[in-house]
Amino acid sequence: MRCMVIVKATQNSEAGVMPSEALLTAMGKYNEELLQAGVLLAGEGLHPSAKGARVRFSGPTRSVSHGPFSPAEQLVAGFWLFQVDSLEQAIDWVKRCPNPFEEECEIEIRPVFEAEDFGAELTPELREQEDRMRAALEARKQ
Repeated sequence: MRCMVIVKATQNSEAGVMPSEALLTAMGKYNEELLQAGVLLAGEGLHPSAKGARVRFSGPTRSVSHGPFSPAEQLVAGFWLFQVDSLEQAIDWVKRCPNPFEEECEIEIRPVFEAEDFGAELTPELREQEDRMRAALEARKQ
């Protein structure tokens, strides 16, 4: 199963406070462990929400809001995408993670939908389209 591991923002991350060399070193070591174990599919840190935007959908209407957004604790500062056998395995890996900030923070783990989760609504034609798109994405990586 794939899991999105979401690093929640803090006041400092939203203020643009960058991690120390020691934290970058610890995170690099942790990411290497994830990679060597075959768990890490992707992972990135994000700029503060002040550099971002939101698009709100209301029927056919779209409206854009530019950051910053609040409260900080409900925002995303970074993420990993894990390939694991279970939610429990993802939890175990996250518990091994260095604290992403030099303050209290939270990491959320959410399973990613897989094709079989959609049932009959994912018709054979839609499944084929999904397979083509995934193959094209894989080809871009090479």
